[in-house]
Amino acid sequence: MYSTDVIYEVAAFSVGDTKAGTKMGKLQLKNTEDKTILNCVLWEETLNRFDAKIFRCGNLVKIISASFNEKYNNCLISVLELVKEAKTGLDENEREKYYAALVDCINEIKDEKLQSFVAKYFMEHSDKIKVSPAAKVMHHNYIGGLMVHTLEVVNFAKLNLPHFVYKLNKDEIIAACLLHDIGKIYEYKINTEDGLIEYDEEFKKDWISHTQYGFCLCMNEGFKNVAKMIAAHHGRSEWGAIIDLDQKDIDNDLYLINIVDNLSAKFGKINVSMLEKKEENLG
Repeated sequence: MYSTDVIYEVAAFSVGDTKAGTKMGKLQLKNTEDKTILNCVLWEETLNRFDAKIFRCGNLVKIISASFNEKYNNCLISVLELVKEAKTGLDENEREKYYAALVDCINEIKDEKLQSFVAKYFMEHSDKIKVSPAAKVMHHNYIGGLMVHTLEVVNFAKLNLPHFVYKLNKDEIIAACLLHDIGKIYEYKINTEDGLIEYDEEFKKDWISHTQYGFCLCMNEGFKNVAKMIAAHHGRSEWGAIIDLDQKDIDNDLYLINIVDNLSAKFGKINVSMLEKKEENLG
């Protein structure tokens, strides 16, 4: 049964075109009590009544008026109320701290040529790296989210390296962790005022995915093993991997980036609301 007292967290939002040529909003809301997902639609007329900031991931909202299906898992929204606005992401001081932590990771690379390449790339693209999200919806989808995700991936890898029987190249592992998602600084656009994220259509004209970008970047610089690890980090071709880990005779180091990337995406500080909860716990 539907109640206007239920508080939902915005999980995902996108706008598309209907067959009639009008705009339609698709909104996923997560019930903060039982964690169930409610799929919502907003017609163009309704969308035009809202400030787009209300649809930011992590926001807490109430449905004031809507038409529901029999199972109450889909609805057509007429009136939505903002209960609490989520953070847009890392503030400026937090961004500088995360960037400095990533620079420390770069400085751990002992191979001078590889270290110089990664350091130069980060320095030349620091403005984009500091604000870029790691995804539009799935994980770390906020200002600075890419840095949080990247640092988690590096740290997960470093924690595991001492425990492996097989000796892996630590320099190449760190470099692959740092660069595995670097194409996302171009794949996504984020509005630093309201935190809303969109795909960059210009990027799509030249590149298949951020994985292809990172692979080509490292291959062009001669770091073939790093490029291969980036190519495999999504695990399967249907998930965007260039190298499918279901193949036989795969090098052991190719599995590591896939595993630590998944750990961060599924168990790290995934969204803005998690950042806020962490701050509350620390307080």
